[in-house]
Amino acid sequence: MKRYEIMYIIRPNLEEQTRKNLIEELNKILTNLGSEEVKVNEWGIKDLAYEIADFSKGYYVVLDVVAPKEAIQELDRVMKIREDVIRHIVIARDEA
Repeated sequence: MKRYEIMYIIRPNLEEQTRKNLIEELNKILTNLGSEEVKVNEWGIKDLAYEIADFSKGYYVVLDVVAPKEAIQELDRVMKIREDVIRHIVIARDEA
């Protein structure tokens, strides 16, 4: 397993409970597929460098996780199809 840093940006106009449910749902994908050490750091609403999908702000979430490749692939797939996630990036760090 490798250590990954994952950042994603959620639409800023989501209700708080909907946003919490989305973050929890995405974390469950990782934990259900054997990930360890999931650390969630919610940065909150920040200005975007440029507009994305007509939004000038977004809710930033950063994850630090040790995960198998399959868990990362599934999370990436789900984030691509979720309309509430307007941008995401996955960076592989050193071996765990």
